[in-house]
Amino acid sequence: MELIKKAGIITSAMLMGGMVVHTAYSTKEEKSTTVRKQYGFPAEIDFAGEKTPLNISDVKERFDRELLVNANLDATTKIIIKRANRAFPVIEPILKRNGIPDDFKYLAVIESGLVNVVSPAGARGVWQFMPDTGKERGLEVNEIVDERYHLEKSTEAACRYLNDAYKKFGSWTLAAASYNGGVGGVNKQITFQGVTNYYDLLLTDETARYVFRILALKEIMKHPEQYNFIMQPQELYQTLPSRTVEVTSSIPDLAVFAKEQGINYKILKIHNPWLRDKKLDVTGGKKYVLEIPTKGY
Repeated sequence: MELIKKAGIITSAMLMGGMVVHTAYSTKEEKSTTVRKQYGFPAEIDFAGEKTPLNISDVKERFDRELLVNANLDATTKIIIKRANRAFPVIEPILKRNGIPDDFKYLAVIESGLVNVVSPAGARGVWQFMPDTGKERGLEVNEIVDERYHLEKSTEAACRYLNDAYKKFGSWTLAAASYNGGVGGVNKQITFQGVTNYYDLLLTDETARYVFRILALKEIMKHPEQYNFIMQPQELYQTLPSRTVEVTSSIPDLAVFAKEQGINYKILKIHNPWLRDKKLDVTGGKKYVLEIPTKGY
């Protein structure tokens, strides 16, 4: 803790639990005042139009926990906001076209931070599909092509899952919870506990936190200035202009192909992360569409 003595006043700046605390000590009056970094707590919030019962004490406290944690993860939350400027314009129209509420884009946020990550269990991509689940939802998953890394196609697959879950539960909140706990797992607890509302269920810690994490990121990302995430437009990550190339025959060497397209292998893989090998085999009359950036790379 650094102390600075100025005009009879000693001030200190301390980091407490992710929160900056400024305390002023008067050497004359022996008084102290504390000014904390404050965040607004919303009077109400909903997920996909389904109201969160903040009047229930444990619900309010669980939401408060996730809101405070994520509001104080300054670098992590800031970079997510930057990425969203590029990812959300891709995700939003796909959700809308499939009848999925817009709030589900925040589910992708908490699943992956809007990048193609790999979980310890082997889930991959922005929507974090396991191999078998991805295949069940129409994705091609093999050593050459893994569409879990394809943002548009994996979003379509997530929509198929969520629509089925909604048909099962009749609740978007439970559909979201089932994305973490599984349809079978959530339904088992509904049957055992005799309640049909997510906020009334006792679930595993991860699934119990899941929707509250979504709500916290929704609140922060919809009102970033209120949580001290103030960024200029030029700070946000941009979508690069690109063209598409339809591929109907195998490409034996993607590095050579990339050069033929006026880019390099690295850029080809960055913009087409679903390409998992150094080649692309095209069989059975399949067609693939590759994205080729035209500038900014």
